[in-house]
Amino acid sequence: MDFLPQPITEYSENHTEEENLLLKKIVRETHLKVLMPRMLSGHLQGRVLSMISNMIKPKTILEIGTYTGYSGLCLAEGLQKEGKLITLDINEELEELVQGFFDESEFKDQIEYKIGNALEIIPTLNETFDIVFIDADKINYLNYFHLVFDKVNKGGYIIADNVLWSGKIIPQEGKKIDPDTQALLDFNLAVHQDNRVQNVLLPVRDGLMILRKL
Repeated sequence: MDFLPQPITEYSENHTEEENLLLKKIVRETHLKVLMPRMLSGHLQGRVLSMISNMIKPKTILEIGTYTGYSGLCLAEGLQKEGKLITLDINEELEELVQGFFDESEFKDQIEYKIGNALEIIPTLNETFDIVFIDADKINYLNYFHLVFDKVNKGGYIIADNVLWSGKIIPQEGKKIDPDTQALLDFNLAVHQDNRVQNVLLPVRDGLMILRKL
């Protein structure tokens, strides 16, 4: 997942705004209590998401894949005063932990946390969005993109995480491509060729595909 030499990564983090105390708490609690803590956005990517959100000043954000709430809280930092973030996750086992983090935050009244299958929930949403952040099961990235596209405001953004997939998207001789990797290859190519969006793939952490709806 780390593509830059470790000293460069550390230098970048050391010269990036610090996480707030709640985000640091989420990192600690996730590593102590939750499987696969590497799924956290982490310090540098979290600050990138916060910066993007603060530049856009969204009124509405949709997050697909809450995990332990870190990325959602980073994105919420740029919300307009009356703005709203809807975050979706299928893992009900984390609901109490994550809701507790949201309740501790200054954005608790602006966050709507829904547990269930995002493929079923998204069609029921009446809102349109300025930012959609996709960070869920990789198999369904293209499905999520197609489901949310008409719900994204013109000039709005779709951001997809993990699109470099720890480098697995680069073919390796003799290695079979697994279904998740193939799904990401399909997603990356499809959105790159989609003339309805402007795109840039940032090699930040595990890769962020940023799409602007034209």
